[in-house]
Order: sequence, then C-alpha cells, then structure tokens
Amino acid sequence: MNAPGAGAPDGEVGRDPLDQARLGQLAEEQAALRRVATLVAQGEPPEAVFAAVAEEVGQVFRVELATLVRYEPGRTGTPVTIWGPAGANLPVGIRWPLEGHSITTLVFETGRPARIDRYADNSSGPVSAAPREIGIRSAVGTPVVVEGRLWGVIFAGWTLEQPLPADTETRLASFTELVATAIANNESRAALARLAQEQAALRRVATLVAQATPPEQVFAAVAEEVGRLLAVDFAILVRYDPQDTLEVVGTWTRTGAPAPTPVGERLPLGGRNVTTLVYQTARPAQIDYSDVSGVIGQVASQDWGLRSSVGVPVSVEGRLWGCILVGFSRPGLLPLPADTEAQLAGFTELVATAIANTESRASLARLAQEQAALRRVATLVARGAVPEEVFAAVAEEVGRLFLVEVAAMIRYESDGTATYVASAGGRFVVGTRLKLEGKNASTLVYQTGRAVRTESYADASGPFGATVRERGIRSSVGTPIMVEGRLWGVIGVATTLEQPLPPDAEVRLASFTELVATAIANAESRSELAASRRRIVAASDQARRRIERDLHDGTQQRLVSLGLVARAAEADVAAGQGDPRAELSRIAAGLADAAAELQEFSRGIHPVILSERGLGPALRTLARRSAIPVDLDVTTNARYPEPIEVAAYYVASKALANAMKHAQATRVEMSLAARGGSLLLSIRDDGIGGADPARGSGLAGLADRVEALGGSIHVHSAAGAGTHITVDLPEPPADR
Repeated sequence: MNAPGAGAPDGEVGRDPLDQARLGQLAEEQAALRRVATLVAQGEPPEAVFAAVAEEVGQVFRVELATLVRYEPGRTGTPVTIWGPAGANLPVGIRWPLEGHSITTLVFETGRPARIDRYADNSSGPVSAAPREIGIRSAVGTPVVVEGRLWGVIFAGWTLEQPLPADTETRLASFTELVATAIANNESRAALARLAQEQAALRRVATLVAQATPPEQVFAAVAEEVGRLLAVDFAILVRYDPQDTLEVVGTWTRTGAPAPTPVGERLPLGGRNVTTLVYQTARPAQIDYSDVSGVIGQVASQDWGLRSSVGVPVSVEGRLWGCILVGFSRPGLLPLPADTEAQLAGFTELVATAIANTESRASLARLAQEQAALRRVATLVARGAVPEEVFAAVAEEVGRLFLVEVAAMIRYESDGTATYVASAGGRFVVGTRLKLEGKNASTLVYQTGRAVRTESYADASGPFGATVRERGIRSSVGTPIMVEGRLWGVIGVATTLEQPLPPDAEVRLASFTELVATAIANAESRSELAASRRRIVAASDQARRRIERDLHDGTQQRLVSLGLVARAAEADVAAGQGDPRAELSRIAAGLADAAAELQEFSRGIHPVILSERGLGPALRTLARRSAIPVDLDVTTNARYPEPIEVAAYYVASKALANAMKHAQATRVEMSLAARGGSLLLSIRDDGIGGADPARGSGLAGLADRVEALGGSIHVHSAAGAGTHITVDLPEPPADR
C-alpha cells in the first residue's frame, strides 16, 4: 500500500513548495501585466501607464525603488515616474547628465539590460547618487525600445544584501514591451492629432491665400497658426531686404502681449543668429541663444528673451524672400521637435504662394498703370506737342507711377552745366541751372552715360548733391536720355523714405526716356525742316533778285538800246535818210552780243556741259578751271537724274570755292563713285580746317538741296586738319 501522497499527480498533495511559490509569482506577474495592458488598451495617458508600471514592478519584484527614465537629447535622462518607499523624496522631471557608471548610463550606451550588484561600491555619476543615498544595494535596468529607437529604461533596485533574482531582466522585459506599446500608441494618437491640427491650420491659411487676402493679414495669420501649432513662445515672419537688412512682417506671442520688435521694424543682418544663418545659407537653421552675436542676436536674447529657436527659409519663385522663426523663452522646456523644420515647410510654401500671387497682381496692376501712362505721353508726342509740354507730362506720370515725392528731368548743356526742364513734386524750380561736378546722380549719369542708383545722399557733393540733400532726398535713380546717339539729359526719381526705390526702376524709366527722346528728335527735326525751308525760300528770293538785277542792268538795257536804234532806223527809212543796211548791221551785231551775254549768264545758273555731257565731264571742267590743283578720280560715267547731278555739281563747285577763298588749301582731292545704289562724292582739302556749315560757309543751302533728294552731306573740319566733305545721293529707281 502506498504511503499517503505517493504517486499523486502534479498539482495535488505532495507538490514542491518551491514550484508553488513560482506559480504564485507567475500568476501575480501575469495579473500585473494584464492590469497594465488594460490601461494601454484603454488609451490611458502615458503618465498613468508609467505610474502603474512602476507600482506593479515594485510590488511584483518586492523592490524598494522602481522608476522609469526617458532619454533626452544631449546625453541626459529625465525620471518620468518613481515608486517605492525609498523613492518618496526623489524628484521627477529633472534632467540628469548620463555620466559615470550607473544602470541608466549603461543601458543608454549599450541598448541592452544592465545589472549592478553591490551598488554602493560599483556605481558612480550623478544619476546613481540618489539610489546610493537611499541604500540601494542591487539594481537592474531594462531598455524601453519604441519602434526601433531607444526611448528609456525601467530601473528596479532593492536594499537587501543578496542580488536581485537572475531572471529579473527577462521578467522586466514584459513590462518594457507594454510601456513601449503605450508610448507608441500615444505618439501615434499625438501624431494624428498634430497632423489634423496642422492640416486645419494650413487649410485656414490656404483659404486666406485663395481669397487674395492682403499679404500683411496672411503674414499675421501664419505667425499665429505656427505659434499655436508648435506651442512655442514666439513666432516671427521676416522679409529680407537689400543692403543686408530684414523687416519684421508678422509676429505672434504666446501671452498675447505686443511683440518686442513690432511689424515694420528693420534690423541689420550679421553676427551669429538664426535669421542671419538662414540668409547666408538659404537653409533651415537651429540655434541655442547662449552664444549669439550681432544686433539681431542681441535683440532676440535681450528683448525677446529667446533661449532656443528654429528658422526656415521662405523662397518665392526661386529667390530667398524671408524666414519663419519660432522659439522658446521659458526655461526648462524641451528642445523643439526634430520635425519642426518639416512642419514649418508647409507654411513657407503657402507664404510663398501668397507673396507670388500678390506680386503677380501688383505687377499686372503696375504694368497697366505704366502702359496707360506711356500711352498718354505717346499721344502727346504723336500730336507734336512742344517738348516743354511733354517734359512736364513725363515728370507728372513718373512721379505718380513710382509713388515718389520727386520726379525731374534735366537737360545737359554744352558748357558743363545742366538745367531742370521739368519737375513734379515742387521741390525743384524749372529753369534752375547748376554746374555738373562733385558726386551726385546727375553728374554720374553725365560722366558715364549709364543709369545710376544712389542709396544714400549723406556723402553727396557738388551743386546738385547739395540741392538734393537740402530737400531731404535719401535715395534716387537716374536714367539717361539719348537722342539720336548723343547724351541729351536724364530722367530722375527720388524719395525721402528710408527704403530704396524698386530694383527695376531703371528699366521702367527707360520706356519714358525713349518717348522723351522721340519728342526731342521730332521737335529738332521740325525745327531743322523749318529752318531749311526758310533758307530755301531765302536763297530762291536772292537768286530771283540777282537774275532780275543782272537782266535789268545788262541784257535788258542792251535790248532797249537796240529797240531805240531800230525805231531811229525806221524813221530814217521813212524820211529817205541814212543807210538802212548800216543800221541793220549795227542792230544785228547788238543782238549777237545780247545772245552771247545771255548764253554766258545761263552758264552761271546751269552749266551747259552738265546738261549735255553729264556730271563726270562737268567735274573735270571744274577741276581744270580751279586755281588750286585738284586730284580728280571719277569711276563712273553713268548719267543720273538732273536734280542729282546738279546737286553734286554745286557741292563740288562750292567746296572748291571755299578751299580757294577760306581754307588756304594748296591741294584738293575729289572723287566720284557709284556704290550700292548711291552716288558718292568726296572733296578733301589740306587747308586750315575749322569750317562750320552753321556759320555761313554756304554749305547749309547745299545741304538743304541734298537732303531734299533723300541724300546726306557730312562735313568734317577739325582745326588744322583740313576739310572733308562727303555727299551720299541715293539713285532713284530706273522708272522714276
């Protein structure tokens, strides 16, 4: 018969007490895990799960201290929960540097479980100081890994002399998995919530952009949405301006108090600070304000009180436009999330779209205004308005178009001075004449013949510089007016404001300078045409009076005398007196002389050889009769229409007469050639030069004759270098 209990099955009487203890421990552990898992499944906040895990670990493992530590950037760790009688006075939420030899540091460095027995002797560093002080003798830590990254560590320690059980690390791993799941779930929910918030914020801003809301309102909305979304203390939107400055265009503060740097304020870039780094690199930048410099760094650290910030560039159609900056001023806050730059990028795209849309609308409106202004001026030019009227209209149109206080037009004079010929804004008096010297826009355009931009008149000099400084001008742009290849004057716009004129001001002004040049050229052409007509009329009158005088004093008197002789002869014949044949012979001789006189007279008007044999032989006759030796080169014997041959002949005749009478020449070179459908005549002498057609050399009338035929005449006569006259007469079509 068997003894009591002999052969009893497992789980009945006779069970090993050690096995029963292990089963009880397992059941207790599974119950603890189920309770934690229930909290995780219910979506409890991580803080509640952390506290429950620490308590369950403390009770299941019979330890005096159980804590959960989260690893932070910068090789630090923060206890997020502490359980146990030994840890009642230990602080939660304080960062500790991960230094020395401790459970927290070992797990951080290896990513694996760690154990330290005889804790008082084998641990060191700030993190292990508190456990040593409360008498922890043995401790175990197991890493918490969330979706592949080391998140933190679960720490368990007791005050007993014997080490914690050998399977403590393995048993703790079950709790770390639940913690990791809770953290991952919470992060997923937080990410979804944050994504929803971000999308809602982006939709609100996108709606403003789509509604063509003014940029100032979009900037303010973006700053507020970004600040609230990232839970920062400040959000700032800045625009980069020329000359290495920035302008604040949008601000938001967590407290709702006015921003230390208001919208519209400008600061110089430079030094070490976020906005300068973004400006220099066109890339996102993050900075700790313990080490900043420059005016912006000083303002950010002292006025704003920033301790850390992130800046993301705003680029508009490929160019760096500005920067969105967010930052903290409160102490003890965690660094901005790693994806802050990516979150901000969505807003920078909307800002860029708003700016591009606004600039496009502004460009279209500005283009329409500019075209309307140009049409109004062009209408005046086409109507043949006097230049003074055109000048005044251009100044008024340019002033309104550029929204400046000053728009003026200046004419350069031949004596190194310049005269105001138009002015809008009432700051300059039309007719004022000043000397072109010193450093100023008017003088620079005169010296270079190119457009000039002046950003500061603080160092301007000369009469124009002094005049501009007196009127408070701070920046200006001047564009030259070129009339038929020569520098005539300058159109300028200027402002008393600090911000510079638009970067395309020079190009836009050029459209007006072209109209002004056309008006001037038209006026000069009309003036030259009127003068030419007056000279032609005067020459015709003089020629008519000369012919009348010569005929009256010469041939007419001879014919009158012959008439008297004929009447006397008639009377003698009737009375049967005298010799009729002698009288008739005398009359015949007188008529022959009159005919010869008329023939000689007609040669001065139109040489017979020119009509009968053409231009080449006529020029050879001129050369033979010249008192100065003439080297003649005629390469064409073709006949041309009479007006062309007559014009060329008289230019040659006048040039030879001038060379003999005025130029003191000893030799003349003359050539006639046909080239490219034109007749080319060249006369060059070796005289003293200095001939000026405008001073009565007789060539002005010939120029009128040549230009009336569509040709051109050019006189080159530098002092001491002789005179060279060239004539280009176009040959008309054969059927003309």
